[in-house]
Amino acid sequence: MPSEFDLIQRFFTRAAANAVLGVGDDAALLRVSPGKLLAVSSDMLVAGRHFLPDADPYLLGHKTLAVNLSDLAAMGATPRWATLALALPAVDEPWLTAFSSGFYDLAAGYEVTLVGGDTTRGPLNLCVTVFGEIDAQPLRRDAAQVGDEVWVSGALGGAALGLAHLLGETTLTEAVAASCLDRLHRPQPRVALGRALGQLPRAAAIDISDGLLADLGHILARSGVGADIELTQLPAHPGMPADSPLSRRCLLAGGDDYELCFTAPRTAVAAIQAAGALAGVAVSRIGRVSRQAGLRVIAADGQPLSIKERGFDHFAV
Repeated sequence: MPSEFDLIQRFFTRAAANAVLGVGDDAALLRVSPGKLLAVSSDMLVAGRHFLPDADPYLLGHKTLAVNLSDLAAMGATPRWATLALALPAVDEPWLTAFSSGFYDLAAGYEVTLVGGDTTRGPLNLCVTVFGEIDAQPLRRDAAQVGDEVWVSGALGGAALGLAHLLGETTLTEAVAASCLDRLHRPQPRVALGRALGQLPRAAAIDISDGLLADLGHILARSGVGADIELTQLPAHPGMPADSPLSRRCLLAGGDDYELCFTAPRTAVAAIQAAGALAGVAVSRIGRVSRQAGLRVIAADGQPLSIKERGFDHFAV
């Protein structure tokens, strides 16, 4: 039976291209570029809570890193390093081979170096800490102001719709299911867009992990403002069914999209559109920051909707 150190050496040790010292010692040694801020974020994925226990290990490796890179994207940071801590029920070498391949393949695309971590035995639990550098002003949740416009990247609801399909809550065509499940299992962190938005004079941002309403609500709370968003302006995943309770839930409260939601002054429209074009991702205006407290969803008839579900709650029963 391989030991903890055997597993680390075999599956999670590679040359540390952009670190002074990587995996193999008591701590990594990193050198931050002169004049840049260091952004640090940790995220945990737990089997049965954040992913299905029989999830494809390659895709899970991708997602484990992707959701953390999405946090750096929401700060306008360039990813540099990561650590990985795993609790494993047992040593499953084919599973580890696939998982580490998915992790490393995404890391290579963003020039991220795995520089440390830990392994232990226990219920399947994956925890990553990522480190990035910011060479412009950071995107912060407390920067929204009354009169700013609310934007999102990409399309919304696809991941939640794919999960509903997996759980038997709806039945999708083969093509739509494949597209939605790709969004669920293989999210693409909007790093290039976040970096471009960091060039704006002022912007607030967050990644959509727990649902649009929940995550935008964090920006509003930190900034001490409210907002109105227009249901008809939300960029829905192409496979989203017509307006229904399911589609509203996926668009407004569905998590796992890992798109960026951000606010910026009305004068920044051209710059935002240029940032989206540079990053190769669509950007859509969906509402406006208001003085009135709270977050309202405005229907096509101009009336606010009553919305019960706001997003994923880690401690809900």
